[in-house]
Amino acid sequence: MSAKESAPESIQQDPSAVSVALQPTLRADQARIDAWLEALFATPSVAERLDAAMRHGVLGGGKRLRPVLVYAAGRALGASDEALDPPAAAVELVHAYSLVHDDLPAMDNDDLRRGQPTVHRAFDEAVAILAGDALQTLAFEVLAHQAHPRLAAQVATLAEASGRSGMAAGQALDLAAVGQPADLESLARMHRHKTGALIRAAVRLGGLTAVEADDPRLVALDTYAAAVGLAFQIQDDILDVTSDTVTLGKTSGADAARDKPTYPALLGLDGARAMADDLLDEALAALAPLGDEAATLAALARHMIERDH
Repeated sequence: MSAKESAPESIQQDPSAVSVALQPTLRADQARIDAWLEALFATPSVAERLDAAMRHGVLGGGKRLRPVLVYAAGRALGASDEALDPPAAAVELVHAYSLVHDDLPAMDNDDLRRGQPTVHRAFDEAVAILAGDALQTLAFEVLAHQAHPRLAAQVATLAEASGRSGMAAGQALDLAAVGQPADLESLARMHRHKTGALIRAAVRLGGLTAVEADDPRLVALDTYAAAVGLAFQIQDDILDVTSDTVTLGKTSGADAARDKPTYPALLGLDGARAMADDLLDEALAALAPLGDEAATLAALARHMIERDH
């Protein structure tokens, strides 16, 4: 029996049918988190240009997959949408900060993000640095202003995923890898930190909103999230080769232009796709302890891995 076949029947649905069924939930959750993020900027700032740059970085589109994962994981374990709103907003704010800083000239030096000029192009480099800093601190302000019995665990989860054990470490590994020979192990290590850490945090934040930290279902969710996070990055690498700038909303072919190691470069397109498919099977199998409550998480896994942008 394959890993996919060991999952509940609701998780084994036809991928095209799952994608169609997911869309209403995806749109509703995207609208919900967009309204929540917009409300954070309802009060004018004393630094209007900084505020405008922050809005540009976080409100200018985006798939909102990380907050959607917070909602899906939390609902699967019984959390209410109202309880999930703060961690969902916090994880998206951290993601937005990371994109603002990744795009800077000292990092990836990108001109386009989500189909619009990057923050340092729309404003300037100094304001972009401050906007990223402020988005990150706003994330923890949002978490801290909620009354939740596992607030400390939520804060620790997001902090660890963001810093020296998470995204920041991954970005450092990414910068060091440019122009250097790479193997699958080092590439996976980099992406498990740079991309995967925040995806795992999103799923854990949703779970922690519903249950205690020692609940065994959180282990299953983490196994799911680790597989999805790596597969998501493999698909990003594939799209950088196969898609175009308009569809992606960012410059296509950028990885090759910067001589970055990627999964297609190491495995070829077919090999990269096969690895992503194997990780999808692993993610679906991990959801078995959650039963049919995990159907949305399964659909999200497919959506994230089979997307075209």
